[in-house]
Order: sequence, then C-alpha cells, then structure tokens
Amino acid sequence: MAATQSDYQALRQRHIPKGTSHSSPALIREAKGAVLTDFDGREFIDFAGGIGVVNVGHSHPKVVAAIKDQADKIIHACFAIAMYEPYIDLAVRLNALTPGDFHKMTMLANSGAEAVENAVKIARYATGRPAVIALEGAFHGRTLLTMTMTSKVKPYKYKFGPMAPEIYHMPNANCYRCPFGQKYPACGVACADYLEDFFVGHVAAEQTAALIAEPIQGEGGFTTPPPEYFGKLQAICRKHGIVLIIDEIQSGMGRTGKLYAIEHWGIEPDMILTAKSLGGGLPLSAVTGRAELMDAPHPGGLGGTFCGNPIACRAALAVLEVLLEDGFLARAAALGVKARARLDELQARFEIIGDVRGKGPMLAMELVRDRERKTPAGEETKELIRLCYERGLMLLSCGQYGNVIRTLMPLVITDEQLDRGFSILADALEVLTASRVAAAR
Repeated sequence: MAATQSDYQALRQRHIPKGTSHSSPALIREAKGAVLTDFDGREFIDFAGGIGVVNVGHSHPKVVAAIKDQADKIIHACFAIAMYEPYIDLAVRLNALTPGDFHKMTMLANSGAEAVENAVKIARYATGRPAVIALEGAFHGRTLLTMTMTSKVKPYKYKFGPMAPEIYHMPNANCYRCPFGQKYPACGVACADYLEDFFVGHVAAEQTAALIAEPIQGEGGFTTPPPEYFGKLQAICRKHGIVLIIDEIQSGMGRTGKLYAIEHWGIEPDMILTAKSLGGGLPLSAVTGRAELMDAPHPGGLGGTFCGNPIACRAALAVLEVLLEDGFLARAAALGVKARARLDELQARFEIIGDVRGKGPMLAMELVRDRERKTPAGEETKELIRLCYERGLMLLSCGQYGNVIRTLMPLVITDEQLDRGFSILADALEVLTASRVAAAR
C-alpha cells in the first residue's frame, strides 16, 4: 500500500466518496489515552474523542484486554441464532445501572441510529400510536427515520428526501437563543409547557407514541435545558400515555461527570439509549427501558445479524468496569470544573465567545460576531479549528449554524494535556481575533 501520509490522502480522494467527509486532513496511525499520533509521528491533543466515543480513553488497557480475550473465544455467533454470555451479562448490567427503580429490559444493536430506530419501533408497538415528537436542534442519526428526526438540514438531510412520515419537531429549550423570546427564570420554562399547545396545532397527544430528547443536544450545539425542563416534559408525557425516550448516545457513559446525563435532572425515562462510548471504540448500542414496553414486540421483531456482537459486548463490560471504578466519575466531574473555568476565562478575554454552556466536561462555547445580536460566527469557527489543528489540537464544531466548539476529550486526559490543549485554543483565539481586527480596518 501507500508509503506516506500524502500517498494515503491521494488514495482517499480516488477511492472514497466525498460524502464520507472528515474535519481534518490527519491520517492517524496510533491513539492512546487522549493523544492521537498521525502517520508522520505528529501528536495531537484530542478534544474530539472520536465524536464522544472514547470517554475512557483511546485503547484503554482493560478494554483492549477484554477484546483480545473474547476474540480467542467467539468473534461472531449472531444472538438471533445462539445466545452467548457477554450479551446477557451486558443487558443485566445496563438494566441495573440505568435510572429507574423498576423492572427493565435491554436489547443491543450496533449504532446510535439503530438504537433510536428500535426505540421508536418499540414505542409504536407498545402504544399502538404512530407519531414521534423530536426537538428542534436534535441529532438522532443518518438513516431515513433518524435523519427525519434530526433537525439540521445541511449536511444531514439535504437532497436525501422524502423524509419519513409522522415525525414532528417541537422547539427545544435553548436559553441562549430562546425560540419564545423569553428569559430564564422569568419564562417559567414555557418551552416545556408548550408541549400541551403542540398537541393542538401539530399532532394530537392520542396519536403520539413517544417524545425523544437528548439531555444535552450534541450536534445541536450542546444546548442545555434549565433544571425544571425534563420534569415538566415527563409529567406531560405521563399524563397522555406518551413514552419518554432519552437519547444518551453522546451525553452518557460519564461524559457529564455522571454515568447518564439525565441524572442531573433526576428523571427516570421510560427508555434510555446508549451507544458511542459504551463500546469503548467498537460499534455497539443499547435500548434499555421499562419491561412492559420492551417486551411488547413479537419474537423476531427486533434484532439484526451483528446486534450485540460478543467482542463489542466484552469491550462494553470493560468500559463499565472502568467508569465505575472508585473515583473515576468524580475525576470526570473535577475535569469538568477545570474545563469550565478555562472556558469562562476565554469568554472573559475574547468578545467572539458569546456563550459557554454544558455540564461536567461536556462543555461548549458558541462563537458570535456580535454579542448583542448573537450573529453566528460560522466561518470564524472553521478558521479556529484549522488554527488549532496546525498547533496540535483536534477540535470539533457543532450547532445549527456550525458556530459552536465542543469539548469531548477523553476523561482520562492528564492535567498537562488539558492545559496544553487550552493553551493552544487560547493562542488560536488570539490569532483569530487579531486577523478579525486587521480585516475590519
């Protein structure tokens, strides 16, 4: 094969479609902990984490050991043909760990999108209703159903229609850009109460199978709702017999300093979806929910050839062992305090940072050209990511306008690596600010 990074980049251009894009030109040869090393030996501090997939770090020794051990036993059997221990062990573990003091069941799949699709199937089957309400700003996947549930048009939905039917989008709780033009707490969390009005003008409650929400929206810009929000939504859903599905695909597995982000709101969802960091880097997802819901579909109605692959399940069991070790989540919460302090310092220094938000180490800063008008600084965000890449920091943007920088660094990042990453970010902001000032002259 090719001998150099540039050779591989040329092969990529010729053999892989442009639709499978990448945010940096790096060709990674090795990843350990919170550091990526490219083909030429250059190191990057990783604030992207494979889009939130390596909360326990790249190639964690316990995860690697579990993968190797399982590979010697069973690589694939298909749970639909013959059962195997890791699938059952992981289901038992997730049923015990997810919020809710009630009988739960778990089914496993391969990706976050598959988890969402199966959750919708189960909710529709159990309730006999067709409609699903998602939130504006949501990201739930790229399949036909899940891209319909996803809010942002470009690049996720553009020219891929027509979309799936019976999917409705309700305004999200976004205190920085309130869709109702109000201010918290004087608003009384009107964004949650609006669900009752939504049943009048968009879809009847009696036709609604489920409402699905991310505790903190990922691709939507890490929008973080106020304390009362999910309690109000849950009360309305229970009143009307609607299944509340909480999508923890990006926010779960310790990302906010708790095993599940929804724990910050004290909510016990009817269903909770896990993926990304659950598999420690291997494709795996889970739908965990009330037993009476999960057990409703007929035998054979759920599943797939690779769902709950034994190697991925063993990796997930190792991930959970690491996450639940004494002090790991506490250290993750402490990491969030440090990261928040650094972001607050940057916001005080740089006018371009309009908002800092999130929980624990799941944080974001929104870039704006004008703080008063909150004009999205999308192009500046792209430039900031490029400047950081050149200096050895891997970053990801998000948000409806592509103007939000998010922190998804592995939770095992060292203090030195964290400081180095934020120093690079500060230096890049200095350069970006200077160039904006020069351009304005």
